[in-house]
Amino acid sequence: MSFSRRNFLIATGVAAAGTTVLSACGGSGGGSSSNNKVPSVSGAKTMNIPVGTKADSTGPAPEVPGAVKGGTIYSLDQFDMDHLDPAQIYVSTEGAITRPILRGLTGYKIDDKGGCTLVGDVATDAGTMKDGGKTWSFTIKDGIKWEDGADLSMDDVRHTFERLFASFVTEGPRYVQQWLVGGDKYKGPYSGKSLDSIEIDGKTITFHLTEARADFNYTLAMPGYSLVTKKHDTKEQYDKRPYALGPYKIGDRKIGKSLTYVRNEHWDPKTDSIRNAYPDKYLFQFGFELVASTDRYIADKGNDQYTMSIFNEVAPERTQQVLTNAALKKRVLTQVDTVTYYWPINTTRIKDVKVRQAINWAWPHQQLQTIRGGKATSELASTILSPVTPGYEHFDLYGVESKPGGDPAKAKALLKEAGKLGQKLVIAYQQSDNAVKQAVAIKNALEAAGFKVVNKQVDKTTFYTQIGKVDNGFDLFAAGWSPDWPNGYSVFYPCWSGKNIGDGRSNYAQLNDPTVNKAIDQASTIADTKAANKAWGAIDKQIMELAPVVPDYHSIRNWMYGSKVGNVVYDAGNTCVALCKLYAKK
Repeated sequence: MSFSRRNFLIATGVAAAGTTVLSACGGSGGGSSSNNKVPSVSGAKTMNIPVGTKADSTGPAPEVPGAVKGGTIYSLDQFDMDHLDPAQIYVSTEGAITRPILRGLTGYKIDDKGGCTLVGDVATDAGTMKDGGKTWSFTIKDGIKWEDGADLSMDDVRHTFERLFASFVTEGPRYVQQWLVGGDKYKGPYSGKSLDSIEIDGKTITFHLTEARADFNYTLAMPGYSLVTKKHDTKEQYDKRPYALGPYKIGDRKIGKSLTYVRNEHWDPKTDSIRNAYPDKYLFQFGFELVASTDRYIADKGNDQYTMSIFNEVAPERTQQVLTNAALKKRVLTQVDTVTYYWPINTTRIKDVKVRQAINWAWPHQQLQTIRGGKATSELASTILSPVTPGYEHFDLYGVESKPGGDPAKAKALLKEAGKLGQKLVIAYQQSDNAVKQAVAIKNALEAAGFKVVNKQVDKTTFYTQIGKVDNGFDLFAAGWSPDWPNGYSVFYPCWSGKNIGDGRSNYAQLNDPTVNKAIDQASTIADTKAANKAWGAIDKQIMELAPVVPDYHSIRNWMYGSKVGNVVYDAGNTCVALCKLYAKK
């Protein structure tokens, strides 16, 4: 998801990704370790998320050893959420923050060893597949209620998926809309029409797809497919105040400043195998730059002892101080992530492949890594796929390993060949202290290679909405991607297929190359996992030869938290801190 997207990409400084998704269940990590060795992204395990049984899907969720009920968990983060309507959620911070309030048909159950399993969430199990994956059925559990005490109805379940086709839904994932039979002509439920490819029989919903999707149950675990109440669907306004099925509901919201969750008294833990509900309240606080939040974690005073972050990691300026201090490092969750952060190049504006290749050759990878806090925060990237994503193949077309500081002479020679010395580049980046430093380094490196650079700051809260517009006026911008579930399709189709170009879509480079499109379509039909992974690795290289993007880095997360926050663990399914596993220590 963009921030899987699809969906928890948390950037240290420059932009986070545009999707919620899946991350390695077995990565490196554990904030309590005293080992000072820097984790290796390339040495981490490839992600593996198995499908659980009906028993795995049955609540309540296993208790966290030593956890106690009560108290408040706080957060310190840079910015508020642009979207809370599930249909609009494709940025992983938004997906992460909604895990305590929203539920889907399927979801991810995490264990105390850092592993995760796909299970039924409101469904009794992870689904039944027929016709090789063209038909999927899910049966809904008994006893699931909305925050007003009303039962979750099958009308609600149908409505959730039909409203995905409404004209106001522009930002979320598009998989279900593209796969449902008749979806290409359907305009949504508000005119009173239903979609025939969604069938209801008692408490079972069945989806009829245009193509075989053996991974459809993983798709439905994305936050973008969480359920919506039909009765209280306020269309565009639902984005500001969604209704809850989870253990918490929205108690108060001051947009741009804070968001409060309080207990949902109608949530029954017996229906939920995924979520615990220890704190009485969550109070998410916005407007804190990385240095400010890190300094408060270091001081560990008052309510800050009960504080964590969804977005903010250890500030680059404090990385050395925090990670070399044994006492402070005990309060850091370090985790290898599946995300690759990159800079898409707008191929409708920068049409010459030599110019795009020159940008890649000039890129100051090493300088940017230093600004981010060094090797403890990231590994330099030469590929679109992360080393922990199935299908990853190592290659380096633009000298990232041999000349990590960039090769301005090589870049300038390519520009000269293209007759484009002095090529103007308009670069968009988020408004944050660290992003400004990185933008300056990029500007200096590209101008040394013969470009003329104009840097433009973009509001953090709406950054992905703005870069997601077809006519955004930018040549280059910060973005990134985690796979929406563990395979190459959920990286290459949403981000690099010409079929996925449009406002709110995640093909930010607007690449529409017939050979790439064909290769993605063909790879998506390969049933053999090993052969499919090989095809996705080849597509990665095929795209990079066209240079529509500069892969920047693969992320190593370092989340710091207060001394009285218990059980800070990683949710590998949603690639974020597991909010529903935290508790406030007495």
